Parts: sequence; structure tokens; C-alpha cells
Amino acid sequence: MKKHLGTITILLKDRQNYAVKTQELFTEYGHIILGRMGINVSRTCVKNCTGLISLVVEGTAKDISDLSRKLNKLYGVVAKKTIITD
Repeated sequence: MKKHLGTITILLKDRQNYAVKTQELFTEYGHIILGRMGINVSRTCVKNCTGLISLVVEGTAKDISDLSRKLNKLYGVVAKKTIITD
């Protein structure tokens, strides 16, 4: 199967409550994740903060789509994928 490079941008509406389930999916799909960066959207936020995570992925189009779809099924999580290579 052909591998593609891509990104998945993830918005966690409440990082403290949704980070654990999100991390479980990152572990499940760790074989396609090349790197990630996460930031707090509001620097002064202490509780119920919005988080933004950017993943760089390399895998089949199906694997990338599956991870994005599973992230979107989580309550409070929005994920958008971009496949960069043909």
C-alpha cells in the first residue's frame, strides 16, 4: 500500500477532560505519527482550557482517515486531516 505524508490538526475544546482519550488514540496509531506539537490556545488558562494539537503523519490514506475519523467521534474534539502527497 502506498504511504502518504499528511497532517491532522486537532482542537480539544476542554484539554483536561479530553486529553486521555485523545492520547489513547495517539498510542494506537503511533506507527503513523512522525511528530506532534501541542499548545494551549489561551496562555493564561488554568482550567477547562482549549488545546490545539498538530500531528505530522505518514501512512496509508486509510490509516490517516481512520485516525481522523476516530478523533472526530470523541466528544469535545474536532480533527481535520490534510494528505499532502499523492
